[in-house]
Formats: sequence, C-alpha cells, structure tokens
Amino acid sequence: MVNDSPVQPWSLRRRLLIAIVAASTVLWLASLGIVTVIAWQETNDVFDDALEESGHMIMAATTDWNERGLLLWPGLESRPGRKVDMQYQIVAGGRVVQRTGGAPAQPFVTDFDDQDGFADVRNNGDPWRVFVVRDAARSVEVQVGQQQSKRFDILEELAESLWLPVLGFLLLLALVCWVLTGRVLKPLRQTAATIAAKTPHDLTQVPTAGQAREVLPIVQALNGVLGRLDAALQAERRFTADAAHELRTPLAGLHMHVQLLQRQHPELATPFQKLRHDIARTTGLVDSLLTLARLDPLAREQLVRQRVPLPALFERLVGSHAQEAAARGITIAVHCELEHVEADPQMLDIVLRNLLDNALRYCPDGSRIAIDARRHGGFDRIAVRDNGPGVDAASRARLSERFFRVLGQGQPGSGLGLSIVRRIADLHGIALTFGAGLDGRGLGVTLDFDASLRSV
Repeated sequence: MVNDSPVQPWSLRRRLLIAIVAASTVLWLASLGIVTVIAWQETNDVFDDALEESGHMIMAATTDWNERGLLLWPGLESRPGRKVDMQYQIVAGGRVVQRTGGAPAQPFVTDFDDQDGFADVRNNGDPWRVFVVRDAARSVEVQVGQQQSKRFDILEELAESLWLPVLGFLLLLALVCWVLTGRVLKPLRQTAATIAAKTPHDLTQVPTAGQAREVLPIVQALNGVLGRLDAALQAERRFTADAAHELRTPLAGLHMHVQLLQRQHPELATPFQKLRHDIARTTGLVDSLLTLARLDPLAREQLVRQRVPLPALFERLVGSHAQEAAARGITIAVHCELEHVEADPQMLDIVLRNLLDNALRYCPDGSRIAIDARRHGGFDRIAVRDNGPGVDAASRARLSERFFRVLGQGQPGSGLGLSIVRRIADLHGIALTFGAGLDGRGLGVTLDFDASLRSV
C-alpha cells in the first residue's frame, strides 16, 4: 500500500456545499440589491402618482366641480403614464353629489356598515378596490376606488423591469457553480486520469494523499486490487524467466548429445538433423521467452537512450545474415539517409535483427529484402520490406500478438519475434505499423521515431 502521508483527506461534499452556498449567497445579495433598487424606483413612481392624484383631488375639491358634480381638473383624465388612477365619489344621503369623471354615477358601495374600510366590488363587470370613509354622523362619505387591472399593470411593469436582471443573475449563478464544481472536482479527474494511465507494466499504487474522503475507500480498494495483480504478474514473470533459464542448460546438453549421436550413427543423420532443428527451435523459443520476461517489467524511464549510428548497425546486421542470404539467393539492399536515431542500442539491435530474421525465414529463395532509413514528415523512419508471400490485412492486425502465427506458411517459429518488436517499440514510443512490402507484395514493417526527441 502507499505510505501514509501527513495530508489529511478532505470532504468532497463539504467543499461543494461551501462553494455553492458561498457563491449563491454572494449572488443572492447582489440580486437582492438590484431588485431593491428597481422596486424602490417603481414604488416611488406609484407613491408619487398617488400624491399627484391626491393633490389634484384636493385642489379641485373646492373649485372645479360642475353642476353635475364632475371633477373638471384639466387633463387629469387623459394624463399618460398614470399608475395609481384613483376615482373619487362624495356620497350624501345615498346619492353621489360629486365625483371624478372615471367614477360611476352611482355609489361604489351602498351597503357598507363600518365607519371606514375596504370593499371589493364590481362596476360594469370590472372588479374595483374601494376605500370608504364616513363622517361621525354617517351622513356624508367619501369613496375612493381603483380598478384591480391598474394594480396588475403595476405588477407587470415591475416584472418587466426585473426579469432581465433576474435571468442574468441565474445564468451567472449557473456559470459560477459550473466553474466552482469543476475546480472542486479537479482532484477527482486527476485521480481518474492516473487510474486510466495504468497498464500491465505500470501497476504502482494510486496516491491516497490529498484524496477526498468520499473517494478514499475506492482508491484504497483499487490499490489492493493493483497490489494483488502486480504480485500475480511478478510471480508469472519470475516463473517464465526461471523456467526459460532452467531450460537453456538441458537444451544445450541435449543438442550436444544429439550431435555426438549423429557422428556415431551416420546412417541416422536425417532423423538426427530433424531433431537438432527441433531443439534449435525450442532453444529459440526459450530465448524469446527470456527476452520478453526481461522486457515486460521495464518502464520507459528505465531505458538507456543514446545515439545509435545506423550505418554501422545496418552493416553489422547484414554481415551476420549475409551467408544465409547468399546461400538462398536473397539480396539485402540498404538505403540509409539517417546518421543516427535515439534509442537503447541493445533493444534496437534486437528489433532489427528480429525483423530481418522474420523476412529471411518467410521469403522464398531469390527474393529481395530492403532496409530503408530516412526522414518522413516529423519522424525518423526505419522500414524493413520484402517481396515474399506477405500477410493478408486481417492477419496483419494480429502479427504482434504473442504466439500468433499465420497459417499455411510452413516455416518454423515461435510467434514471439514480432511480439518482442512491439514491446520494445512501445517502450520507446515508436509507432510500429505493418503494411505491404516491395512491389505491392510481401510484408513491410515501419518504425517511426519521434524526431523531436533527437539530441542535437
């Protein structure tokens, strides 16, 4: 398990709650301030209109009434923008003696019992809100009415003034909550990215320091699984390496005994020769298993990267296979435009040797093999192509699978050579692709090295 850290786990729920509540409070206070300002302005307009209406009423109460008792204040009925729009009646003996032009000729309220108060009535089908006040003798009363629709008009104006700021603050609140939750959940995404980056070759524990309290049990459980999986893989690799290593000695001894028996019994030369080939194939398989056992636990950071001179490497590879190629009439052509690439020298030698061995094994006599090294786009490309029988497109996708062999080839092999090439390419970050070979036939294997990693 990961070593304990002094960093205490934090609560994801608490951080989210604090962030959202804090942001909501700040924006709520700001929106409340704006709503208060707008409401204050609208309220002032209403009260100012009420004062103006009252002033006109009082002014006209003694001077501007005609013989029918109608208020004659000029322009009062047609004045635009009236918010309050109150209508007055002076009722004496159950009869309206004076009124404003918008008030009915009959009293708003006829059966009012209290000294004063409010009443809801209907006039010509329209609802009115009326206030009635009487003198002590209840002989004269003043009735002030306002249409309910005028009050709704005020609410509509207030809503028209408020909807845009309120909508803006809701959108701002959503944006702020989005940003805050993204920042709070960032450690969770980082943990997810760390888990997603795990491979069979990197089963190190996920750090628990600084994890959210709600996520910590999941991380700890995952670390337990990773630990058991790593132990199982390590045991498997040790077994493979130990078994392959232990097999090399008896195989070498068996090869020597068969060679000795072949000399002692020349009449059995053919079956002994076949037995030697089988032993050689088994030895090659053991060597490949040992190579993979060494490569599997490696990480990219453990590679010894340095300049590998390609001309000298190609010359050495071709020289080691020249005798076999000449005996079968196979030509190996080298075209090198690159001075060097950045790689682990031993591993690059294994890659190119396996590719050349693979081409020689499956190419018929008289074939051609071409090794090419040049710049291609932003990559340093090394390609090994031949004009042999090739591999169909469906099988190319599986060539680097372990122990996979194309059926019908009739050639000995372990099916591990290209798996080793794939593993080394992955360690170096090299793009490995399989395609057509020379003259549109055969097999072509390309290795694309990132040229930006080259040292100057």
